[in-house]
Amino acid sequence: MIEVSRQTRHFLADAYLSFVFWTVLTSLGLCIWYFPLWHMGISGYEVALFADMAPVLLGIPALRRVLRRHRGISAALSLAGIIAYATPNPERRLLGVTIGTAGAMLGLGSALYEDRVSGTGRLDRSIQAWEAGLLLSVALRMFFQTNNPVWATMNEVNGGWNKTGIALGLLALADVVTRRSDEHAEVRAAKRSDLPPTAATAQRRAAWVPTGLGFGALLFTLHSMYSDSAIIGRWSWDGYPSTGPAPVPWGGLVATALAGGFSVGHRLELATGMLWWSVASAGACAITLVPGWSGFAGGLVLAAYVGSVTRSILHAVARSPPGRTFFVGVLWYNVLVLAHVWVVAYEFVPGGPLLRERTWVVMLATMLSLYAGVRAARASLVDRPGGARHTAVVTAAGPRSDRRRARGVVWAAAILGWAAMIARLPAATRSPVPFHEPERLITAAIWTVHFDLDNDMWLAENRIIDAVRDLEADVMGFLESDTERIIMGQRDWTQRVAEELGYYVDYGPSPRKHTWGCAMISKFPIANSTHHLLPSPVGELACAIHATLDVHGRPVDVIISHNGQEENPLDRRLQTTELARIMRESMNPFIFTGYVVTKPHAENYKILYDQGRIHDIDPTDSDRWCQYIGYRGLKRVGYARVSRGTITDTEIQVGKFAVPQPGEDISAWAPSYKRVGEAHYAPEYHFPKVFRGKGVRGHFYHVFKEPRYFD
Repeated sequence: MIEVSRQTRHFLADAYLSFVFWTVLTSLGLCIWYFPLWHMGISGYEVALFADMAPVLLGIPALRRVLRRHRGISAALSLAGIIAYATPNPERRLLGVTIGTAGAMLGLGSALYEDRVSGTGRLDRSIQAWEAGLLLSVALRMFFQTNNPVWATMNEVNGGWNKTGIALGLLALADVVTRRSDEHAEVRAAKRSDLPPTAATAQRRAAWVPTGLGFGALLFTLHSMYSDSAIIGRWSWDGYPSTGPAPVPWGGLVATALAGGFSVGHRLELATGMLWWSVASAGACAITLVPGWSGFAGGLVLAAYVGSVTRSILHAVARSPPGRTFFVGVLWYNVLVLAHVWVVAYEFVPGGPLLRERTWVVMLATMLSLYAGVRAARASLVDRPGGARHTAVVTAAGPRSDRRRARGVVWAAAILGWAAMIARLPAATRSPVPFHEPERLITAAIWTVHFDLDNDMWLAENRIIDAVRDLEADVMGFLESDTERIIMGQRDWTQRVAEELGYYVDYGPSPRKHTWGCAMISKFPIANSTHHLLPSPVGELACAIHATLDVHGRPVDVIISHNGQEENPLDRRLQTTELARIMRESMNPFIFTGYVVTKPHAENYKILYDQGRIHDIDPTDSDRWCQYIGYRGLKRVGYARVSRGTITDTEIQVGKFAVPQPGEDISAWAPSYKRVGEAHYAPEYHFPKVFRGKGVRGHFYHVFKEPRYFD
């Protein structure tokens, strides 16, 4: 009984350190991204990405011996990645996460290499702990609305549990450094009992190049597709009426698919078979190309496949030369990460046009690399010369008690994830209530939120929530909002905003559409929404959401859009022309909120407002360049501009409108641009007073110093 308790404690400590592995790995890209985001181009800090190449050092025998004897070294280094939150300086936090990533990767590499001695079962326990750590990370992020509460971008203010994470990490570290020495004696005895290698056993050494490629593809797939439960759901999202699974509760299926794959990983002949890879390839094709539930189902199949081959590939890595294999594997992982970014950031990076909008190329390279790794693993672990089979690895998968323990933790994590989904379901499915129904008002706003990463490299959705709540916005568009990429942390911050404030949410074009994102939240039911990829022959791909809302019993159309950059005038003209066409062809009242990049009354401005048959909310406002609001078929009440605080580099613009009664036709009504005082309207029509003067949390009425009201 004491023995079981000790082994369980060790496994839980290893699983938690594996959770730390996934924590620092998923936060590294996010911390790196902060710097090019503010530099508007390559900053130099991107070199930190290659901290994960640290296992290459395992090619040095002396270092391997040190890490074998003192496993606490790599574990302690990995904890630097979560301790880094304690410094407010972004550069120092990135340094801490970089050190943590290097330590975590060293720990994984040394565990695979040093635990490979047959007869001990330690290699399988290490792999099982790594799998459990991933699922624990996924489950915890389901509770925290896709954030990891111990990331270095979290703190006490924005919902972090950093101190708890550090305390648990120190306990796990203490367990590692105080483990009984009989484990080392066990390894020495197993090594002494090994027979000298024969020709037959020598065949079991894995081919290190394909093994490395397979490992890189495995790590990339788990990170880019399955480190959060919402990723493949957002990949398959295609607008309203709902064409794909909502993150809550269907994210629980992702955890279930991963757990199922991990649970059958010991069946090596099944997991490494050509048929299973072919099925997974069909799933990869579906999640890459097909929207809705069909694409999501393909993503689940791919999750089960990747989970099932994890053990085989890591076994093959353990049987390969560590320095060379990790060099190939981690370098290939980094190439895939960069390619996964290049498909959308092509305008800002060298060689970008080669991968422009080619996610399918990245997925194809990933699946072929997985195939290479799996075949190398099969040759090493299952096949023997002459077509025979050997079962040494299959039967040496560790004591059944180890496997039961690992499965118990993995499935407990999956069940924990489902518990999070059930707990969040009431908030995610409640019916939103507009702010001023009796007055038939609709308040619409636009804000470029810079990927929910504030000026000081903290996640900002808690302050975004406060600002939206204080604005009393019924409909709000968010630009630069797609954070379901490795460099943004693979998260969906709109879930928290929608659940805590009670909104319907349209995430906008999915990550496989290669845009920087535009999202919409609405207090009014979304009858229909279409995601547009605007003409972008030269520069970055521009996006728009065209939605029809049920506003106080009348259909009202809304556009949320983000046009291209100043450097691409052809793109901006074509994009503005397309937006004007969409608005011109709609017969409904209309609100436009978008990022246009033009001076007031310039050519693109005239295309938008004249050809789109909409009115400018305030044509006398000459101090605009990026964001604009327009309308048609509604009675404009007022217009305000609110400062950004320290959340982003762009202000909030907000317009307030009265919606005509059903059947009332005001299409021929010409707006008056006569300004009136606030007292002209009843208090229910007023903009919030909280933003007057110095405002709150850095947000205040600026430019005009107060809202403008119109007759």
